[in-house]
Amino acid sequence: MDYHLNAQEKGLARARNNIDAWWPAIEAGAEAILQTASGCGAFVKEYGQMLKNDALYADKARQVSELAVDLVELLREEPLEKLAIRGDKKLAFHCPCTLQHAQKLNGEVEKVLLRLGFTLTDVPDSHLCCGSAGTYALTHPDLARQLRDNKMNALESGKPEMIVTANIGCQTHLASAGRTSVRHWIEIVEQALEKE
Repeated sequence: MDYHLNAQEKGLARARNNIDAWWPAIEAGAEAILQTASGCGAFVKEYGQMLKNDALYADKARQVSELAVDLVELLREEPLEKLAIRGDKKLAFHCPCTLQHAQKLNGEVEKVLLRLGFTLTDVPDSHLCCGSAGTYALTHPDLARQLRDNKMNALESGKPEMIVTANIGCQTHLASAGRTSVRHWIEIVEQALEKE
């Protein structure tokens, strides 16, 4: 959030703290730093660029960026069909800007959900922002509400049982409309796992 609020040095300090926290696991052979929120994941993938001129952290930051993986990047490669999933819900998926543009993973969550048996509704203007946009919902609440309401209308147009997304900021902002339930997509996958 610091970077969104033009506090770059504070944001870089947080990045260094994260690197320090993850570094023992990386030294022990961690294969990935799994990100479940697309906004955070996009930011972590930029650590190498952001800290490239930092003599103490440049190499570590590069390694962290290389290890950062969005959850969908991991799951899309797995034999998901072997899982006992009851994907019987009709969902509308909101692809966050950070997943579409920053991470270039547009359409990937949808492919995973379809492979798991979920039904996805068509979402008009699916490429448009929901209005959360980092801190935009806080700094421009009126415009953010209008963007949110427009996005909710589009998401609800196919009459889904639930709306799912991949970023906590989008989830919180969309849910603030108090309309159709909004969840993180992996929560729905976890709930659909058939319990033995």
